[in-house]
Amino acid sequence: MIQRLLPFLSLAVLFVALALASPHFLTSTNLSSVARQTAVINIMGLGMTIIIVANGIDLSVGSILAMSGLLGTMAMEQGLPVPVGIGVGVLTGLFWGSFNGFLVTRLGIAPFIVTLGSLGIIRGLTLIISNGLPVHKIPASFSFLGEGNLLGVPFVLWLLMACAVLMHFVLEHTRLGRYAFAIGSNQEAAIYAGIPVAFHTTAVYAIGGMLTGLAGMIEASRLMTGQPTAGQGYELQAIAAVVIGGGSLHGGEGSVVGTLIGAFIMGLLSNGSDLLGVSPYLQQAIIGAVIILAVAVDELRKRRLA
Repeated sequence: MIQRLLPFLSLAVLFVALALASPHFLTSTNLSSVARQTAVINIMGLGMTIIIVANGIDLSVGSILAMSGLLGTMAMEQGLPVPVGIGVGVLTGLFWGSFNGFLVTRLGIAPFIVTLGSLGIIRGLTLIISNGLPVHKIPASFSFLGEGNLLGVPFVLWLLMACAVLMHFVLEHTRLGRYAFAIGSNQEAAIYAGIPVAFHTTAVYAIGGMLTGLAGMIEASRLMTGQPTAGQGYELQAIAAVVIGGGSLHGGEGSVVGTLIGAFIMGLLSNGSDLLGVSPYLQQAIIGAVIILAVAVDELRKRRLA
């Protein structure tokens, strides 16, 4: 029970510590900035949660984010309405997520290898399509997605909460969610139980890709540019959010609330380090240490239960 509460307690302690350490931390401007900065990783992390629950992994999400943002902004540059451009980005993510799921299930290749390969494929295609150049001619109204406010609250926070509620419902109250946990806990047993493992595994990757596509459009909106080099290293942050939040890389464990807490822990660490003047290089080392610690705690817990 204590281990399940550990991510939440860690977030609470970190929040209080930063509030005491810096007078600028609790300002509305700073908290709004934290919400906007962490929204992209949070939404990617939600998709990664269901993938990891099903004992998968997706190393290509950073590249998917870049292509989604690029194609979505290119659509708007060609004169298509903003909602259509956002739809293009989301569908791009859905396509590549489904592609990864197809390769994993139909060819029987390990998810690590498949998504490592598609990471390079998608990034390369993104650079070819764009000639390595960002897209700048974007409607000003597109900035609302990443920088706008609704009822005094950052719009991306409303969007994040909607995605979180939907993903929680999928994981806890649908057949897909139950099957994802079953597949992640014991794939052979799931096959013998008659669960269509290939179909549901592909669906899991498709959902992860779709959410990454949405995150790509939010990133593009915040930058007001379709950047072909966007998202580098984001895959590690998305995975870290799930692991820090109590998800297991062995599959069968993970939750939406845990992932949100994990992402906010990393966001607060980064924000607090900036406020306190900590070197960005040291920030990377701190986050890396937190990831190792979270995985070590999970491994120790599993050994005690074995």
